[in-house]
Amino acid sequence: MSRHRLGFAVKVLGEGGLPSHDTRRWQSDPHLRVSLDRLDEILSYLERTGITMYRMSSSLAPYATHPDLPRFHRQVDECRDRLAEVGARARSLGVRLSAHPSQYIVLNSESQDVRVAAVRDLELHAALFDAMGLDREAVVVLHLGSGGPGGPDRFLAGFEMLSDAARGRLVIENDDRVFALADVLEVARRTGLPVVWDILHHHCHDPAGIPDREALELALATWPAGVKPKVHYSSPKTSMEQRKRRRGRRVETQYVLPPLRAHADMVDPIAFRQFLEQAGAGLDFDVMLEAKAKDLALLRLREQLP
Repeated sequence: MSRHRLGFAVKVLGEGGLPSHDTRRWQSDPHLRVSLDRLDEILSYLERTGITMYRMSSSLAPYATHPDLPRFHRQVDECRDRLAEVGARARSLGVRLSAHPSQYIVLNSESQDVRVAAVRDLELHAALFDAMGLDREAVVVLHLGSGGPGGPDRFLAGFEMLSDAARGRLVIENDDRVFALADVLEVARRTGLPVVWDILHHHCHDPAGIPDREALELALATWPAGVKPKVHYSSPKTSMEQRKRRRGRRVETQYVLPPLRAHADMVDPIAFRQFLEQAGAGLDFDVMLEAKAKDLALLRLREQLP
């Protein structure tokens, strides 16, 4: 098998858990400096466990883009030295960092206010990564957004509002309901943006019927030379849940079957190895694992692979 970095997203569950950022409400004056201390602790954990890829919280600088809270807007400038220190440490450890803004960051929204807010958020992420001195492998992953007529064109309009710095960090991902890989590849052709291929999303929504190997090759080909591509991998949830409801004196049990799109706690090691040996054979890319058990899922998967 080729060598691939494995990463996980945001929450650290191992060693009793570690906070990912400053979660205090605005009334308590949360700050990026607190989030950076927490990120530094996470880097120590990554060093101890040998993990070299991590998705940071998209709320690292709390309220930094909130239009009605200007006192939080200068956090990047206020923390430039500390950002450089933490970024240098990540580089020294060989840790690839990334971010994935929430579903509320919609660059192709029909609302101009929502598009402007999305631009503010993406500019913030670019400013953070640049202040940390991270290379072009530190990317900000975004879905194309809302569907409907003109969705891709609205994304192009939002894209035109971004600075060169923000465009240089942005990559786009196929989703599981609206914009399949073929749609995302067309937007990539028009913008030059790299594509992060999500295999579970692809299996849920692929009207064009693109085989996995071809899909992976098409996505990897969108990345610029010198920047290692990344993909998203997860196993679908298969476990059934029990929910109890009281009706008068009786307690009823409901059995809830999992939706196809839900992520499993762990990663199926047999399916993952088949993915690497078949679709991924001979190809160079990193893998962000999207499992509910986060770092614990990564560590277990690593134990189960050769």
